[in-house]
Amino acid sequence: MMVAVPAPTHPLDNIVWHALTGPRAARGEVRGRAARFHRDVSPFAAVADGEPESWADLAALVGVGRTTCVFAPDLPPPADWERIVEVPCGQLVAENVRTDGESRGLVALTEDDVPEMLELVAATQPGPFEQRTIAFGGYVGLRDEGGRLIAMAGERLRGGGFTEVSAVCTSADHRGRGLGTRMVRALVESIRARGEEAFLHVADTNVNAYRLYLDMGFTERCKSSAHVLRVPS
Repeated sequence: MMVAVPAPTHPLDNIVWHALTGPRAARGEVRGRAARFHRDVSPFAAVADGEPESWADLAALVGVGRTTCVFAPDLPPPADWERIVEVPCGQLVAENVRTDGESRGLVALTEDDVPEMLELVAATQPGPFEQRTIAFGGYVGLRDEGGRLIAMAGERLRGGGFTEVSAVCTSADHRGRGLGTRMVRALVESIRARGEEAFLHVADTNVNAYRLYLDMGFTERCKSSAHVLRVPS
């Protein structure tokens, strides 16, 4: 018998739910106490709380035997949901990140840039990025002298006064030049300009990026995990 778990109280404890029932509602769908993004936007889904009915709503939304990805550190799935992959990560908030207004060379990325963005993501593996992830908005990039996209970053989850910086990546032949730091600071500045605070998730295995973000002034709020789950049949 599954024991119900109460809903998290801080928006960042269940940010996918707050995004899908708030600022990102147009990018997904809600069924009862569960929600998910459209598949070509993001693989993430969420439940409002740990009640069995919430997980049943998610199962109906995702479909029998299909997979989804859940950020739910305090909302463990029912025992009959197959756990395929777990990616431990840290949730970092930009409390002490300094911004300096330096956005030289940054260009706004649009749907026309998606093919290049997908190529860069495939080469660098910063995390999930789908055909319509660009719909989240806020994506910026850097191009070399020949016009090739060499770095990018953007916004993803948003809710409760917080916006996530995501898809930060730089091509291998341009790393070590501080391009990622420049883009992240520009995004933090843009997010703060609308009265919100920036945060991000970084995998525990990405040691260099983890250290870089802490050096920039991000502080670790908590440990979390992304769970790839299969709906039971």
